Amino acid sequence: MKKDLLTLRDLNADDCRALFKRSLEMKEQHASGTFDRPLEGKVLGLIFDKPSTRTRISFEAAMVQLGGTPLFLNAQDTQLIRNEPIADTARVLSRYLDGLAVRTYSQDLLKDMGAEASIPIINGLTDLYHPCQVLSDLMTILEKKGKLEGLKIVWVGDGNNVAHSWLNAAAILPLNLVLSCPEDYQPDETILEAALKDTKGEIEILSDPKKAVRDADVIYTDVWASMGNESEHGLRKKFFKPYQVNQDLLALAKQDVMVMHCLPAHRGEEISSDVLEGDHSAVWDQAENKMHMHKAILERCMSD
Repeated sequence: MKKDLLTLRDLNADDCRALFKRSLEMKEQHASGTFDRPLEGKVLGLIFDKPSTRTRISFEAAMVQLGGTPLFLNAQDTQLIRNEPIADTARVLSRYLDGLAVRTYSQDLLKDMGAEASIPIINGLTDLYHPCQVLSDLMTILEKKGKLEGLKIVWVGDGNNVAHSWLNAAAILPLNLVLSCPEDYQPDETILEAALKDTKGEIEILSDPKKAVRDADVIYTDVWASMGNESEHGLRKKFFKPYQVNQDLLALAKQDVMVMHCLPAHRGEEISSDVLEGDHSAVWDQAENKMHMHKAILERCMSD
């Protein structure tokens, strides 16, 4: 049975724990200069509709370190741009590749591709979800804090695709998750309701960021206007200004609070430069950990 990763709901708690354990092992191996090569001879395709720095390079580097070969395909250079049916593309690529990571707009497109492909399909980001990002974020929290249970994790900002994957994570793991978003920029109601129904921990929605971050162990933020919403940037700045993660907000959290951002960051908007570069920031380790988590994901999905 092939293993897709379209949303975090494709995993259970044991799957997640296994990925955390394996990614941390792989990070230790990387630091020591030793590498397992379980994907030697295999090829990972990457089809990207959206620009990427970290996701693309971390997947490519991960595949090389696992002994395989990454093959980048700009969606604009494929027959998809000429409206070739998704089913046809998925079937053909399944004859050439051993796995496919896709970064696109529509979650439905990814779902259709997964239904037709005989190789694993991995979500590298859609407008609705960013599961690999949140898996690497959880790995980083576990690495830094030593646990996930009992921590207060606070999302501050837009209820976007990363926030949706955090809600999915809280539905399968015992997390204490607080989301603080402006009233008109809350997460999707269907995703929120499903997470509240299935949560193994606690999920709370608080519009006031100052209340939300009190005694927080982790504060996480992201850009105010995600890809595809850039035209709303000027309007959003007015609503999101109180949600900037800065020193005043950090002062309300625990003394050892950890600050996270999935990057790219707009310094002076969703996060102040001194916080991004400060002692509480785990942003650079968080970015590195994408590569190690992607190795664990690729091994899980593509190894024999």
